[in-house]
Amino acid sequence: MTLADLPPPNTKRWVIRRKAEVVAGVRSGLISLEEACRRYKLSIEEFLSWQRLIESHGVAGLRATRLQDYRVTAEKSD
Repeated sequence: MTLADLPPPNTKRWVIRRKAEVVAGVRSGLISLEEACRRYKLSIEEFLSWQRLIESHGVAGLRATRLQDYRVTAEKSD
């Protein structure tokens, strides 16, 4: 993975593939968490939520329309 594989800095529409690319870039050390948040105008909390969703539910967990389903499942297991 290279910087060219990351979404452009002016990305407005965050489809699951783009979110996953940013998370993979940070995990691989290609880009720091701080730089990713600055580059994409994300809060650290938003990025960390993407990372948690991937860890818990795989890339499909990043689908915005499924977020409520995953949150309900997580609340039931607490």
